[in-house]
Amino acid sequence: MRKLFTPVLIGMLALVSAYTDVLSQGTITTPRNPSPAASVSQSVGISTVSVAYSRPSVKGREIWGKIVPYGWTVQGFGAQREAPWRAGANENTVIEFSHDANVQGKTVPAGSYGLFFVINEDNSGEVVLSKDYRAWGSFWYDPDRDQLRAPITVRENSMTELLTYEFINMDKTSAELVLNWEKKQFPVKITFAVDDIVMANAREELKNTRGFTSQGYASAANYALQNKTNLEEGLRWIDQAIATSRSFATLNTKAGILTAMGKEEEGKKLIDEALSIATEIELNNYGYQLLGQGNHDEAIRILTMNTTRYPKSANVWDSLGEAYALKGDEKNAIKNFKKSLSMNPTENVRLNSEKYLKQFGAL
Repeated sequence: MRKLFTPVLIGMLALVSAYTDVLSQGTITTPRNPSPAASVSQSVGISTVSVAYSRPSVKGREIWGKIVPYGWTVQGFGAQREAPWRAGANENTVIEFSHDANVQGKTVPAGSYGLFFVINEDNSGEVVLSKDYRAWGSFWYDPDRDQLRAPITVRENSMTELLTYEFINMDKTSAELVLNWEKKQFPVKITFAVDDIVMANAREELKNTRGFTSQGYASAANYALQNKTNLEEGLRWIDQAIATSRSFATLNTKAGILTAMGKEEEGKKLIDEALSIATEIELNNYGYQLLGQGNHDEAIRILTMNTTRYPKSANVWDSLGEAYALKGDEKNAIKNFKKSLSMNPTENVRLNSEKYLKQFGAL
């Protein structure tokens, strides 16, 4: 009799479970209360960090030490072991990295992780990343599944009613992910090896359709130049671009790479060749590039060359006037701005020339 009862009971439970699933699938979607779902993401270089979480409210409650216990605590369900705070409500808060990252000084492979925090009474704390990102809260937390544990210092902050994640203190390679709730802020520094990631991505993209164009190789080489990284590889790329497009842009990039590698004479020869085939716009842009670098004399030489080649262009005289103005040579600046205005310039050129002349009291 006992042997017969067990399979029947199991079968009944299976039917009940299946019926419950059907009922669940048949219900409409309704708002998730009281802790609505949210997500936030941030690009760093060409990498992305995203966080998906649920947002509990303070609602006048005592949060730290009460709603969120201090230290590591047993949840009273599931795995029955000490666990960190799930850093939100409902399911695990999930953080995802599109590329390998450095989190609080430690390497974390690309992928998704459960995000947890610990706060102590003295505002010391920890950030924990777990490979079990699909679990519910901290109930089944398993320390053997940790990818990372790192210390943090919790900050005092302005009042935040709804738990909120955001990214602050951005720079080229990093961002600080912060959790703000009540009057506390939990900071986590996230850094990417941006140049390495861009270069690795360029190698893969150049194996595809971008590798059939000179623009693909030129853009990869230009990134190497602008960021002073992988210059030898950048030189190979720009040579491939020049093989199909010997232009001012490609020659100028190669000249820059050679100069950055300490081969100034080779670079100078190439820039001279590049200048000999440059268009009016290319010469003008190059002149402004030199002005941006503070190289006023060379910028004036290039922009003077442009007035010689394109003497009927009001814009080139206006640009030369601006170069003299930035150098502090008022006399030559006024002379070139007046030349520009005498040639019936377009409105934007006219306004620029007039602006400087008014500053000099010459209009």
